[in-house]
Amino acid sequence: MKFPKGELARRHLTQADPRLAEIIDEVGPIRIDLDPNETVFESLATSIVYQQLHGKAAAAILERFKTLLGNSPFPTPEQVLSQPEESLRSTGLSRNKILSMKDLSQKILDGTLPQRSDAEKLSDAALLEVLVQVRGIGPWTAQMFLIFTLGRTDVLPIGDFGVRRGFAAVFGKKKMPSPEQLQAAAEKWRPYRSAASWYLWQALELERFKKIKFVDT
Repeated sequence: MKFPKGELARRHLTQADPRLAEIIDEVGPIRIDLDPNETVFESLATSIVYQQLHGKAAAAILERFKTLLGNSPFPTPEQVLSQPEESLRSTGLSRNKILSMKDLSQKILDGTLPQRSDAEKLSDAALLEVLVQVRGIGPWTAQMFLIFTLGRTDVLPIGDFGVRRGFAAVFGKKKMPSPEQLQAAAEKWRPYRSAASWYLWQALELERFKKIKFVDT
């Protein structure tokens, strides 16, 4: 499933921000594919596995995790809770990630976290408030869930290093913006700040920006 309102977002951002419009023209349409069948548990459990790891290493751990618990399309919260820590450690998960995974499983089962159909009815703010109750799920992970699982169109991850670095590159800044500066600059992008963030991530893949060094604020 394609990201919602992608073409509307392109047109709005192009008109609202000439500098960003240059990147949009170069990068092309938004390429975010959503899986409408992915559950809240699957999305967040995968995020926990991938935290602070390179993609290949995380993918290998995720496959071992799925194989350990039956190699079904994805393990269930019940299966995670039934496994002793030693067994889960054999997949390569750290102790902290195991604690996060078990807390996530428990909060799915006790109803602290909504099922996907219910999550889709909640506001961004309400979802963020609920998601960060899970051990190991901070604002950034919750925002990634809103964008890449639910397809929310107006999420701005102001603490994201890539978005801040992309902003500095696109707008010719020597220093990366502070989260507060990024928040203020992004007002013109509403209600499509998710798309703007995606284009800033993509800008960093353009050859002319790859070797630029920036000073963090």
